[in-house]
Amino acid sequence: MTETIKGPLRAPVQMLQEQSYDGHKSLHDDSEAERLGIKAGPIEGPTHFSQFVPYLADIWGNDWFERGCFSSHFLNMVFEGEKVRVEVDRPAPGETRTMCRAFKEDGTPVLEASASIGPDHGETLLEGRMKKLRPPSDLVILEDMKVGMTGIADETVTMGMDQNMGNLYPFSLAEKLKVITEPMDVYSDASAGPWDKPIVPLEMVSVLGNYSSRTAKFPVKQPAIGLFADLEVRMVKGPLLVGETYILRREVVALSESRRAENYWIRTKFYDQTGNTQVAEMLLNHGVLKASYPAYPADKLPA
Repeated sequence: MTETIKGPLRAPVQMLQEQSYDGHKSLHDDSEAERLGIKAGPIEGPTHFSQFVPYLADIWGNDWFERGCFSSHFLNMVFEGEKVRVEVDRPAPGETRTMCRAFKEDGTPVLEASASIGPDHGETLLEGRMKKLRPPSDLVILEDMKVGMTGIADETVTMGMDQNMGNLYPFSLAEKLKVITEPMDVYSDASAGPWDKPIVPLEMVSVLGNYSSRTAKFPVKQPAIGLFADLEVRMVKGPLLVGETYILRREVVALSESRRAENYWIRTKFYDQTGNTQVAEMLLNHGVLKASYPAYPADKLPA
């Protein structure tokens, strides 16, 4: 019988109230959320990743930070003031894959995920979900997007401890670490691990990966508001290090559609500053809300 590790309730903090892109506020702004029928600006999904890390590091040690993959499907939004707990199925000795879940205090599911150690991850949760995608029928906001599109150029990024991460993420790593649900020494102390620098927390990989994303110039019609529907973070030769320079390369790997959203899946690969050695990668399913686009045909909006 599988042992399930159950973590304590934590209260994550909403840090994206001031987020903006393409000249408008995001779903994390309370007024924008309310306009779209959501009670308040939700907490960003990857925030919950931190609650899993101590257990995965306990199971797999430094291999988790160097070759771990967390592949997550988000199920329900969490709002500031709500508490979240996580569960991790403990793998048998020698196993390199397990399943994880997060819930609100009342039992509402927040996310499900696979966690694994590479290089052979098997089929991750998101790889399985991508296999089941149906081709979209008639995209509007993403009409000009095509699978195989790449960013217009390599992007150079870094995350310094006190660096404000821009309009998309208007805070620094130091500010995040003051409120992170599960503090770990490796996030701030270079001597706490064998990598000579602090490491970028799992929940902050998407911050680093999206820092320069607007320069990719993918043709998403605006103004439109999106959210993270799925996110996979995979270390290849990790971890990602605070203050280190990385080269990012992006590709559209899938397009899909649901009743309320049009979706584009972007794979972003992180390379060292030479551009030759891959360090990590991120698979992100952006769900763009149909109702947020003023020119969306009324007959194509959900009733």
